[in-house]
Amino acid sequence: MPPDTICKTVRQYSSKPVSAEDMAKLLEIAADYGKVKNYVYARYSGIGSLPKLYPGYTVQNEMTAGGLRSQMEMPSVYFYLAVFDALGDIKCQWTRTKTKVLELIAANGNLTNEEKHYLRFLLKVNNAFQAVLNRKPMELPKGIQKQHDALAGQVDSEKLHRYLCRQVRKYHLRQGKIHTDVKDGFSVSERAYRYGDHGIYISIKEKRKRVFVPLTDNNQYASQIYVSLYPQEQRIEIKVPVNVAVRRHEDYDREVGAAFGMYTMLTTDSGCSYGEELGTYQTEYAGWIREQAGSYSRNREANPGRKKYQAKKSRYEERLHSYINQELNRFLREEKPKKVYIAKLPKPGGGGKNKKINQSVSMWQRGYIRSRLGQKCMEQSVELVEVLGKGISTECSECGGAGVRKEGIFSCGSCGYSAEEKINTARNVLKRGVEGKVLR
Repeated sequence: MPPDTICKTVRQYSSKPVSAEDMAKLLEIAADYGKVKNYVYARYSGIGSLPKLYPGYTVQNEMTAGGLRSQMEMPSVYFYLAVFDALGDIKCQWTRTKTKVLELIAANGNLTNEEKHYLRFLLKVNNAFQAVLNRKPMELPKGIQKQHDALAGQVDSEKLHRYLCRQVRKYHLRQGKIHTDVKDGFSVSERAYRYGDHGIYISIKEKRKRVFVPLTDNNQYASQIYVSLYPQEQRIEIKVPVNVAVRRHEDYDREVGAAFGMYTMLTTDSGCSYGEELGTYQTEYAGWIREQAGSYSRNREANPGRKKYQAKKSRYEERLHSYINQELNRFLREEKPKKVYIAKLPKPGGGGKNKKINQSVSMWQRGYIRSRLGQKCMEQSVELVEVLGKGISTECSECGGAGVRKEGIFSCGSCGYSAEEKINTARNVLKRGVEGKVLR
């Protein structure tokens, strides 16, 4: 059963310019927030601190005893949020390391199935993983210890411990040390703000003092929020996670295959197109970026700053994103799908010889389109499924033979089938989805 609610991010904006004095007070909190995060990164991102990461209260107690908050005179509502925010980033880095090592283990043909099973056990059980990396005795619950002993008895555990240490250290070091240079944003807990007077009051470092920021709407929320500061534009943006009800539609009963494009956003297996003006928007945006880059390089010494550039760049992106969301809504409303199949998008490849085309491709909002489609499908209780994408655009959707693409048209040399390239791809997407050739 799909969930009854899902989390989405809503945004609130300041309605009037924030004074230089108030912005300076908020920027001071943001700078301290970043300093605390970098301190936690430097002190607790190493292998020796692994036992302290879960659940994290050991780090909290050590940070309290260390006296850093008192030295910075930072309110606890910000200090501890920064600590746990940094711990979350460290845990994510370790998760990426474990995922990569699991891939290496699966691809290693020199390991037996028993050895792979034992290594996966070590990666799954945190206490065992920490003990191996820190070369300390394992202290596991009785049932898990019994399972470990049984697995270890089938392999050369010492050899596998050394192998695991090598792989973890090599990949973890390759990711580099975590550090943040962000000094224009911070998280705020419910205790540190309150809504009122058509705006929001945000706590600052002065005791019992708050900064008031008028907002463009009167919506009020009760959750942890994130405040982004734009000092050059004298404004702030507030990001609020909210739970929204999932809509269910009895008449949404179709299975639809969809192909992404840079000029036409989505094409379905039935030949319907959505977002046909996407290419126009993106070409205009890329052209403006290219023009501004050249102008800035030629007049760098006389250039007064980037304030106007950033403001207009934001307007271009907002217009583009607004169009994408509008067309995705239309796609779901008109197609009425219960399941949408899409091909897994490949990683961006190397650039070609044409710089204009390269820049247009680099501005393609495919990641944004994919994430927004996923969000909207969840909101409408539509299942989004990724299918295997290898060779999907050169395969004939009629006979399965290999074809050629030329000037937007696909032609099959085996059966003579011819169609628009994106329609053929969308039909293949649907075909692979129905056949179960999907990514799990």
